[in-house]
Amino acid sequence: MAIPVETFRLPPDMQGTLQARIQQMVAEGILSGRFRPGEKLPSSRGLARHLGVSRITVTLAYTELLANDYLTSRGRSGYFVSEGAPQPPDFGPLAPRQDSVDWNRAFAQRFTGGPSLSMDKPADWASFRYPFIYGQADPKLFDHANWRLCATQALGVRDFTALTQDQFDQDDPELVSFIARHTLPRRGIQAGPEEILITMGAQNALWLAAQVLAARGRRVAVENPCYPALREILRQCGAQVSAVDVDQEGLPPEAIPDGTQVIFTTPSHQCPTSATLPVRRREALLARASSLNALIVEDDYEFEMSFLKPPSPALKSLDQEGRVVYVGSFSKSLFPGLRLGYLVGSVSFIREVRALRASSLRHPPGHIQRTAAYYLSLGHYDAQIRRMGRALGERRKVMEQAIAAHGLEVAGKGAHGGSSIWMVAPEGVDSRGLALDLRRESVLIEPGTPFFAGEAPPRHYYRLGYSSIPSERIEAGIARIAAALAPARQAG
Repeated sequence: MAIPVETFRLPPDMQGTLQARIQQMVAEGILSGRFRPGEKLPSSRGLARHLGVSRITVTLAYTELLANDYLTSRGRSGYFVSEGAPQPPDFGPLAPRQDSVDWNRAFAQRFTGGPSLSMDKPADWASFRYPFIYGQADPKLFDHANWRLCATQALGVRDFTALTQDQFDQDDPELVSFIARHTLPRRGIQAGPEEILITMGAQNALWLAAQVLAARGRRVAVENPCYPALREILRQCGAQVSAVDVDQEGLPPEAIPDGTQVIFTTPSHQCPTSATLPVRRREALLARASSLNALIVEDDYEFEMSFLKPPSPALKSLDQEGRVVYVGSFSKSLFPGLRLGYLVGSVSFIREVRALRASSLRHPPGHIQRTAAYYLSLGHYDAQIRRMGRALGERRKVMEQAIAAHGLEVAGKGAHGGSSIWMVAPEGVDSRGLALDLRRESVLIEPGTPFFAGEAPPRHYYRLGYSSIPSERIEAGIARIAAALAPARQAG
């Protein structure tokens, strides 16, 4: 690979002769990793013309670098970065560089400092023997071969327009059509293409909905505990947030405060307790929203993982007043890195979020949308869901047996399925400390504290996912968790 000549620039404050400055410029590029072994440098004529110096000056600099084994020459092919570039000669101290901006004053708004789940999901999670973490893909359950074929098909000449053109604010019509004709009817939802917007996953969908519905001091009710990123999204957009404690059946409608204008809920699998909102309570929630003249944002994640019994109808399917905005995602059922979801709502709402999305990211990549459309329409998605359901069902059975055998306490588990179990440790146990201790035993769990609102959230809850750990390792991993909790259980 040739290094573009535009990469080379002589800073005006660099000291020394032109030849020394060119030597330093090239050496710094090599030592910093910008120029890699085997890469070709510009010709002496081309670099001289670019820098506005004589060719002999560049040639002498290259010759010195060649002598010091920074560069190697390959006959008439030119100069290349050497495979054994040494430590640099002493060119003297570089001009000091410092950031003189007071960033604390420069920021118009801060986005850091909120609760995060990322620290509980290390990048090398797959190297742990007992990864009881939620939301990561098990490569053994994914149909790589057919996804690759669909991606290849999406790269074909027939799909060139969908792949390459800027669609501005539009989505792939084949993907939207599949969602409207197949995905949504399974949840009891009828919607036209003008009522559907493709998003970069569920979190992007929640962000769009929050910006349009909950910004500038709107009164919002969320579940407690809930997805931590949702509270951060609402905080950032300036909403007045009330956290409503959930029970074994999910969000109690009667506890939603008067004056609430928007309600965010996860009725199918409450995050993180996995409670499922019964139909009677769903109807009561719709009635409560109607009496408040409030809107509801329904995050229907993991409905596909209902392998124990059929899922309850979506809240959106029971809505007769157009109050419910529906959030769906393929990221959990396919793979998290896909970042592909969708919003369903009234035409007026979709028009606004479409305009907002266009101002920030236009639309999700056309190739990803078309690949997903093929994967769905050719039946591969349904086959994968069945395969995942069987695997998760087996793992859940093993998990429940191991939890019972070791006497651990369950705080909540989905009646329909899902991919995690919400656990509670004895009072006085800090789940973050427990998680750190277990890491040394090659066990990963998710502390529950970030899911709770308030200044003094409970610290003894934790979540055990089973989508990323094979069945044969579950019992041994649960045994290690039980051993770590044994002193606290005996003290209690």
